[in-house]
Amino acid sequence: MNCTVRQIPCFSPSRNALSGQVFRFHVIDGTHTELVAFGKYLQIAELGDDTYAFSCTDEEFEAVWRGYFDMDRDYAGIIASIDPSDVYLTDAAAFGYGIRILKQDVWETMISYIISQRRSIPSITTSVDRISKLYGRRIALPSLDEPFVKPLSDEYYSFPTVEELRTATLEDITSTGVGYRAEYIMSAIDDVSSGKLDIDMMRSRSDDELYALLLGMHGVGAKVANCIMLYGFGRCGRFPIDVWMQRIVDGHYNGSFDVDKYPGTCGIMQQFMFYYERNGQ
Repeated sequence: MNCTVRQIPCFSPSRNALSGQVFRFHVIDGTHTELVAFGKYLQIAELGDDTYAFSCTDEEFEAVWRGYFDMDRDYAGIIASIDPSDVYLTDAAAFGYGIRILKQDVWETMISYIISQRRSIPSITTSVDRISKLYGRRIALPSLDEPFVKPLSDEYYSFPTVEELRTATLEDITSTGVGYRAEYIMSAIDDVSSGKLDIDMMRSRSDDELYALLLGMHGVGAKVANCIMLYGFGRCGRFPIDVWMQRIVDGHYNGSFDVDKYPGTCGIMQQFMFYYERNGQ
């Protein structure tokens, strides 16, 4: 059995699983979580004292999961940078301590957030899982002994690549419960498979250029574009506004949150706020 143990401050797997930024990261019990990303299954066991066991090799942890969990960013310093007179944000950061911006696969993030429009997190998760089962690859589960536990399911599937989705029909995509968003998904498949959008090239673009490219996609508006930038491209200076965030901004900031106070980290502040509003109020 593969097991990698790390001591990691400012990290809470369960709060990340419940943070609303990702749709295939789940709480198993009080000390275990699991997720599927990059075609891999990972389980995390909390051992106490900021120490965690990951069901992978050291090599996989360094190559895949260190970046995914944004391990090289100073989250303690980011929390310390919060204006102490901002009581709401201070309380939100304390309540959401351990949340990080997960650097997800760009393609999966694009499709997931196209699906997310005007939908609940459970319904988004259901559609993402259905698409994965239809067109993705079944993932071989690792052998798991203590400190790990039985996974929540017997079957897990990778999110399908652009190439795997090229054979998808509108009817197939609609069958996953995405509704009118099926046309947007088909358009995204065409954009990326044809080379009209080059994800590797997009990584090198400035925020403004990347934002414009994303807004050019069929069915992608400001909120979805900012979410893709934040969670897929790791652009932590983006501040997505949905109904929850608008409620916060209107109720606590007189209709306008000053993102310029937190250049390069306002997306992290947004995540603290979102989690706090949904789970702590």
